[in-house]
Formats: sequence, C-alpha cells, structure tokens
Amino acid sequence: MKMKALMKTEKAPGAKVMQTDVPKIGPRDLLIKVKATAICGTDIHIYNWNAYAQARIKPPMVFGHESCGEVVEVGSLVTNFKVGDLVAVETHIPDETCYMCQTGLPHICENMKIIGVHVDGTFAEYAKIPAVCAWKLPKGTDPELGAILEPMGVAVNGALKGEINNRSVAVFGCGPIGLCGIGACHAWGASKIFAVEVSEDRLKMVKQFAPEAILVNPTKVDAVKTIMDGTEGRGVDVSLEISGNAKAAQMAFKVIRRAGRVSLIGLHGGPVELSLNEDIIYKEARVYGSTGRMMWQTWWDMKALLESGRFNPLPVITHRMKMEEFDQAIKLAESGKAGKILIYA
Repeated sequence: MKMKALMKTEKAPGAKVMQTDVPKIGPRDLLIKVKATAICGTDIHIYNWNAYAQARIKPPMVFGHESCGEVVEVGSLVTNFKVGDLVAVETHIPDETCYMCQTGLPHICENMKIIGVHVDGTFAEYAKIPAVCAWKLPKGTDPELGAILEPMGVAVNGALKGEINNRSVAVFGCGPIGLCGIGACHAWGASKIFAVEVSEDRLKMVKQFAPEAILVNPTKVDAVKTIMDGTEGRGVDVSLEISGNAKAAQMAFKVIRRAGRVSLIGLHGGPVELSLNEDIIYKEARVYGSTGRMMWQTWWDMKALLESGRFNPLPVITHRMKMEEFDQAIKLAESGKAGKILIYA
C-alpha cells in the first residue's frame, strides 16, 4: 500500500512530495493516519540542510514530527491503545533502559532518537509511532490542537521549572512556542508579563494570549531599561529565553532580579557570552536548561491547563497549507510573519 509523503531525498536543500510505502509496524508500535502536522524549526533546518541536519539526517526519509493522528493499527504487544484512538505525538523516543530513563527522565535519554530526525516522521498520510511516544487525547479533541501540543509542551516545561503564579515574567521570543509560554503564564496567574520580540507581526499576536502583557520591541526601545523601569528597578522574577538569539539571552540575565530564575529554552547556533559574576554568581540566579517535554509530567500539566479553560492555544495557528505548498510554507515560517503553520496531505 502506498501513501503520499514529504521526503528529504538527498543531502541538499529542499524536499519532495512522493509516493512511498505505508510503514510496517513492530510489536510495540502504532500506525496512525495523520490528521495534522505542524512545521517546527527543526523541519526548517532539515529543509535548508544546515549543519544541524547534516549531522543527524540520513536521506531518503520522511521528516516532520509535531503531529496528531488516529490509530489504525496496533502492535501485538501494545495494550494501552486501540484502533480509533486519537493521539498526539511525543517526539522523543527513549530507549527505556538507560540511567536517565530508569531514574524518571526519559526525555533526556542517553540514547535518544527523535521522530522525523533519526527515524521517519509525520509529513505523510500515515506514520509509524512507538506506543511509548503516543499521548491519548479525549474523544472529540480537535486534531489541530493535538498537533500543537508538542511545541506547547516545550514552553510549559521551561516555564514550570519554578513558580509562575504571582511572579513577574519576561518572555524573550514570541514565535509559536513563546506565544504558548505567554498564554500559559497568563493562565497560571503571572503578575506581570513582558513580551520581547523584534517582529511586529508576532508582537501583535501577544494580546490574544495575555491582554495585559507589556510589548517590548528591542529594535525600537531599550528592552532592558523598559523591563527594569517596569519592575521598580529590581528586575523580573522569571526570564524565559525562547528566541535562541544571543542578545536576547544576554538580556534575559540582565533583567532578572537577585535570586531570580532563567529558563533557557531556545536553541542557540553558537556560544553566548555572559558575565558569570554579574549575571549569575552575585545575583545567586537560578538557571535551568530546558529541552522538549518531561515524559509524561509536562503532558499532564498541559492537560490540566487546557481543562481549566483559561488558555486556548489554537490562535497560535495562523496558516493551513497543503503538502505541495511546502516550499512556500518554509519561506513563510522563516519570515517571522506567521504563527504555527499546519501541513495537510
């Protein structure tokens, strides 16, 4: 049986829509009919064939991983899913045997593989998913919501490294993950939110997620002074660095108060220069690296957040495009003028 899929066919920029075989599943896998898949920054790296992709991708392969689908086949050893279940995809594939997995941190497994990076992904009509990577969704869940839970979880994991309720928060980067972080912090009762972003298009989206957020464009104002002035010169309780920009990371440390917290969520392409004395040691700053989502604590946190009714992440989706429009979709994603872009077969 054949299916349509978006494939990385060669070690060069670009991708092609092709016919390929529907995956055959193993005893611990699920076969899902993909309902919606979103473009991630990782997909842009793969499409452009940059250093990240060159170090990890082995064409030909299907890529894509932020996804939701309906289970159409269940492996012989899988007992917790059935045909007809709607699932969101957790992209980290843990080996379930290493030290990190056995001590409750499978999302940083020592032998981690990633769907759509190390194994075939979800820009396709059907996808093979390890059952350990599937999150069952309630009946009637909008598949588009299921497709954006993976990136939403990146923000939730980083935000919940410490207290948010009644805390002042600066969020650096208002792309889709940053917008989810802003919405989540608003729902959890942050006392004040500063949204820092160079794209006016993205800043305009912030008010949908946190109406009282203070918008800060570093190309137009002194961001550090604005935030310090807005916190009586003390600084914010929490900085969430989601942009992956070196200058933003430096600002994230400059604007936290003494004994404040920085969660580093965005991925950086190179070194970031900090003053360990001024930025961390003298402040007794708490600094957390944050990657992906905790399996499965972050997903339970998201479930509770969504069921509270205080946060609807769906407005982060701004475009829905066909697989054949992927070249155009990538350019749009790179432009900074879009939120989350969904791709449909």
